[in-house]
Amino acid sequence: MPAALPLFLDCDPGIDDAIALAYLCCQDDVDVVGIAASGGNVATAQVVENTRGWLSLAGRSDIPVHAGHSLPLAWRVLQMDPQAAETATGEALEYADLTHGESGRGYARLPAPSTPVSSVTAAQAWVDAAHAHPGQLLGVVIGPATNLALALEIDPELPSLFKRLFIMGGAFNYRGNTHPTTEWNVTFDPESTAQVLAAFDRTRQEERLAHLPVIAPIEATEAVEMTPERLATILDGSSAGGADDRWQSVLAQLAEALRFYFEFHETDGLGYLAHIHDPFVLACALSWARQDTTTSTGTELEGSDSDSREPSAPVPVRGSAGDLPWASTLWAPVDVELTGTLTRGETVADWLGRWGRPVNAEIIRAIDAPAFLDHLSATLMKGPPA
Repeated sequence: MPAALPLFLDCDPGIDDAIALAYLCCQDDVDVVGIAASGGNVATAQVVENTRGWLSLAGRSDIPVHAGHSLPLAWRVLQMDPQAAETATGEALEYADLTHGESGRGYARLPAPSTPVSSVTAAQAWVDAAHAHPGQLLGVVIGPATNLALALEIDPELPSLFKRLFIMGGAFNYRGNTHPTTEWNVTFDPESTAQVLAAFDRTRQEERLAHLPVIAPIEATEAVEMTPERLATILDGSSAGGADDRWQSVLAQLAEALRFYFEFHETDGLGYLAHIHDPFVLACALSWARQDTTTSTGTELEGSDSDSREPSAPVPVRGSAGDLPWASTLWAPVDVELTGTLTRGETVADWLGRWGRPVNAEIIRAIDAPAFLDHLSATLMKGPPA
């Protein structure tokens, strides 16, 4: 039997993160090496409880959950003096409770987690996962990149151990969902995203990076809209398909979380719907990894944890088109604005080559949202493998 794809997920539940966790629970070929619970949509302690609560509800308390750092990188050395931190960064630390509710779970009610949080920090867990699965580990970040940036401080060699990194975040030449030009995950900790991109770029320059990171910004992921009608179809289809009581409970609480999310989007002038960014990025990453494993080896992944790093891929031409599951992409040099008084946290792509830097990321530009949403609906209706 072929081995599962090793995955490490960094998330900040969050309502669309919760849908991503539910989607993950439905996969029968993924080895979830660990989940980092990162502060972002709500504070770290609440994110940890939310992650554990959703997993407990789904019967997946076996997946280790690692608590992330409590503050963004720019704040950690100043954490004993919040006023000084606010002065240094030019902003107060805030969370997305208006979007996701004070608890980060909307109206959902989750059980008390049945297992303790891992004693291993999220940063160290990233390091351990990469070394346990060299060349095979798929990294997916659907919250701020704080923990991965801290992991890179522990071991700067990490990028060479990844199969690939997928990041949900950023807004390129687009109105933001946080500040006028910025997206939430990157805005919360812009230094971490900048450091992660720089570290992977250094490894690419040394010709030790198998694949450049993928960035899924909001101008693409906002096309993935959950509606009350689609949600009702999922709930009805799951019931008609004979899903067990446990999975019915998961979907019922997701519906309660989404009810809050619908209300927020309506208040924000977007209609009674919800942009569900995170499950798309996770699904795209897993589908790409399955295709790449088969294409690069001619066979499915075998069960060895021995070093199976691929040779460094050639650097694509700036502005050339790429291709990912359910998505069209463009390759470009990318960086993060850290000092702009109006634009701190903005992701910038050098589409015209003004920087003179090589490409360092594949950016998702458009998504076939109907096709993906049909896949997501079918997956959630079917539920986890028996």
